[in-house]
Amino acid sequence: MRPAQPAYVPTAETRQCLSQLGAAEASFAPLPDKFHGAGCSTVNTVQLSALYGDDQRTLGIGNLGPVACPVANSFAGWARYGVDRAARSILGSPLARIETFGSYNCRNVAGTARRSAHSTANAIDVSGFVLADGRRISVKQGWSSGSRAEREFLRIVHTSACKRFGTVLGPEYNEAHKDHFHLEGGSRPFCR
Repeated sequence: MRPAQPAYVPTAETRQCLSQLGAAEASFAPLPDKFHGAGCSTVNTVQLSALYGDDQRTLGIGNLGPVACPVANSFAGWARYGVDRAARSILGSPLARIETFGSYNCRNVAGTARRSAHSTANAIDVSGFVLADGRRISVKQGWSSGSRAEREFLRIVHTSACKRFGTVLGPEYNEAHKDHFHLEGGSRPFCR
């Protein structure tokens, strides 16, 4: 007989983070800690399935895997108070969905031997936004080639992300980020 697996018991820090995420009325499930080897892990992570806008409409999230709870909290606040409000104000329609290239990915920072924040689920790559009126604003198309309002919207949500995340990289940072916003947890502000 194999011994029973110990029950998952979140740390006090994790419980506080989960409580904050619940207070933000996000729809999520806590995930057990996993160590994948080679410096990659998903510790203190959640699976976000939906967020809520100012009027309690559901904001969908596409292609998002495990994400560290503090990053999920920042993402929830940014979506509700940064992106949704900017969409309403600048584009005249509420936000319906945020599209991503994902979160957890056991890999290095491109061109280096250093592990990416994605290797610990501490980053999300946002590729686009879908509005309630059906319009889709992609970072790749909209940053330089979108309408004046789309370009303004993308720059505003990029700037608002810089207030909530430690590292924010976008199309003007380098070629690798021309099609998405890299949103990373942490306390050292770096916004490009």
